[in-house]
Amino acid sequence: MHCVFIYGPVASGKLTIATAVQARSGLPLFHNHLAVDAALSLFEFGSPGFVKLRELIWLGAFREAAAAGRSFIFTFSPEASVPATFVGDAVRVIESSGGRVFFVSLTCSDAAIEARITSVSRSAFRKLTSLEEYRRLRDLGAFSFPRLPEPHLTIATDTVSAEEAAGQICELIERSEG
Repeated sequence: MHCVFIYGPVASGKLTIATAVQARSGLPLFHNHLAVDAALSLFEFGSPGFVKLRELIWLGAFREAAAAGRSFIFTFSPEASVPATFVGDAVRVIESSGGRVFFVSLTCSDAAIEARITSVSRSAFRKLTSLEEYRRLRDLGAFSFPRLPEPHLTIATDTVSAEEAAGQICELIERSEG
């Protein structure tokens, strides 16, 4: 059992690439906004209730998948409202069940992020779609997060297509299983 943990900045292509990996691999996709949108239905983004509920959903999904021996893809947007302990807790859940977490870091130039942020496709999951708000939050440090574990794979999404990125991720998974 494994978790493909795809992380990167806002608008770096996490969901697009994860969806392509899902199509190629058949692995289920538990993306960031499933928990974010559920928490937003009750609480304002970043409020104590929102932060607690989002983390409970994330870790609950990790626990249930690990208990069932179910491999999956997870997307994560590192940002300041996420407790610094979350990633370590998620890894412990997977590893305590004999699983492995494969970290995939997506990088993207700020120019590419700014070009993508207003894309209509981003509104499907209440994603940040305002360039002005993105810049304001960035300048306030809202996207700061402690260093994540060393990635098994780093992909520059402003130079690689989603399909190429998915291929690289699937190769990583296949090499680990072989």
